[in-house]
Amino acid sequence: MSIKNSPKMITNLFKILYPIIQGGMVWVSGWKLASAVSNNGGLGLIGAGSMKPDVLREHIQKCKLATSFPFGVNIPLLRKDSDELVKVTIDENVKIVFTAAGNPAKYINILKANNITVTHVVSNLKQALKAESVGCDAVVGEGVEAGGHNGADEIPMMILIPQLVKELKIPVIAAGGIASKIGIEKAFSLGAKGVQIGTLFASSIESSANINYKKAIVKAGHNDTTLFFKAIGLIRGIKNPFTNKALKLENENATTEEMVKLLGAKRERLGIFDGNTEEGILEAGTGVCLIDEIKSVEEILKKLIS
Repeated sequence: MSIKNSPKMITNLFKILYPIIQGGMVWVSGWKLASAVSNNGGLGLIGAGSMKPDVLREHIQKCKLATSFPFGVNIPLLRKDSDELVKVTIDENVKIVFTAAGNPAKYINILKANNITVTHVVSNLKQALKAESVGCDAVVGEGVEAGGHNGADEIPMMILIPQLVKELKIPVIAAGGIASKIGIEKAFSLGAKGVQIGTLFASSIESSANINYKKAIVKAGHNDTTLFFKAIGLIRGIKNPFTNKALKLENENATTEEMVKLLGAKRERLGIFDGNTEEGILEAGTGVCLIDEIKSVEEILKKLIS
């Protein structure tokens, strides 16, 4: 099934040309990336997870100047300042919100009251049914192949998406390790109506990530990502000295306190934004093995839809 002949539920829902959504990644998804994706026919998302409310407002305003096409904001609900992030998003008249890491019921009423299309990221069927029941317009089914924070159930996309499609009435967007046209076609064959792509866009020229992180993505091969911190919040990232320390602690049955201490407060920023590839977390999905060059968003999307 070609992208152009895919079901129109997602393209109509977000008023976009192609059913390709860019992940709202921390330290990666600023206004430059989001506007570039939207300008080239996909849906760009500003990643609020690494932004203070005033910084989010700045990125939204700059994104509006850079594109006339729809874009959205991704808000992790576990953020202590999520109330403020939601308020900024509403105040700036953004009409698409992706929520994650929490219960979408917390904000669904105020978001819908402001005519905002709401999509929630889920990692299992229970979460998806909850999202549908409270009024979300779509869900992203994120398989364990995805980079960054993952579901504790470790369900692969190949298993997760058919479950969600079978049980839900709202459209399902597939995510997790997708970095090629073939990956998109596979997602559609499973019943997904759209795809969300993270790591491939994280490696782009327009990504706000450090060049060292982008080079690490390009260099990584088929066996170069790993899952770690299963006891305190599963993460997938590129193997490096820090992940080796984390896995060693886990194998030694370290306490939760010991693992939290190792993680620290800004380990993702250290790797992704500051470019410390030795001691930072380099969040990335299994699709890294398919990324061999730092390209512009325009080049990436042309290849995906060719």
